[in-house]
Amino acid sequence: MRKRKGTGEMNEVSKAVNSLTTGDIVTLKRKEIRDSVKNITSTEARFLVDYYYIAQRERIRFDNQIRSMNKDNEPTLILNFMSGQSDLREKIMKNALDDYTKDHDVGSWMRSIHGIGPVTAAGLLAHIDITRAPTAGAIWSFAGIDGVSKWEKGQKRPFNATLKTLCYKIGEGFVKVSNNEASVYGKLYKERKALETAKNARGDFADQAANLLATKNYSKGTATRKCLEAGLLSPAHIHARARRYAVKMFLSHLHHVMYVTILNKLPPVPFAIAHLNHAHYFEIPNKNLIKDFVEPIEIFDDNDPRDEDEIR
Repeated sequence: MRKRKGTGEMNEVSKAVNSLTTGDIVTLKRKEIRDSVKNITSTEARFLVDYYYIAQRERIRFDNQIRSMNKDNEPTLILNFMSGQSDLREKIMKNALDDYTKDHDVGSWMRSIHGIGPVTAAGLLAHIDITRAPTAGAIWSFAGIDGVSKWEKGQKRPFNATLKTLCYKIGEGFVKVSNNEASVYGKLYKERKALETAKNARGDFADQAANLLATKNYSKGTATRKCLEAGLLSPAHIHARARRYAVKMFLSHLHHVMYVTILNKLPPVPFAIAHLNHAHYFEIPNKNLIKDFVEPIEIFDDNDPRDEDEIR
């Protein structure tokens, strides 16, 4: 696992990272990129992840403008240049984060998972401090997907918005690879969606549908409102619930991997096992990639009411 530099060397690291986002990126070579991300801090990694998505949004916006102007036979020379520059920065950031995650034991494990790429893996490494997360639930709460945290008006946000967005992207990544037989969490998403769909058809979520109608402002005549008025959650709600389930499972596995890899010890025995005699296990995929790995791992109870809450 990567060794971190001391405080006295931070300036040099920051200068190296700065070279990725300023100056003439056309001249950057892969070795220079790799040298730039050696021993960078979590803060700098978060910056690189944010910068990647900024460049991606810029490139998409330019490309949309180019397509629109091409329809009217208008010149797009400058836009083509701007799109190319954004695309180049996007690739530079991705290569840098690719090297960052490869240098980390936990990052390498995450990269072995279908649906997880260098950017999302780097984002998780940068945002999650395992020393402050005694349980997987602590990560769920920090990411705002525990089904309990509510952001009331006028109050401080009780979760990390960037991490929550990252978890959404990870979930959608699992959805995209769900037809791949080798995709553990994609397959889990499909299985959970089938279960949620069956429960919804039985009317098990009627109370939640009524609550959503009472607390949310859905336009009349929309497909979502019609479903809720019939006592059913909409297909979008079911999709979100299944997606969140897969992400929570993945984060539970990630928590265990981080604990044994970074802290070199087993995480605390979950409350559900220690006191409620629950024994729901789900094998961690690709555990052979982590040295000194220890089984088993408890995930969460299917009957936990928190897993029935609607994703916000």
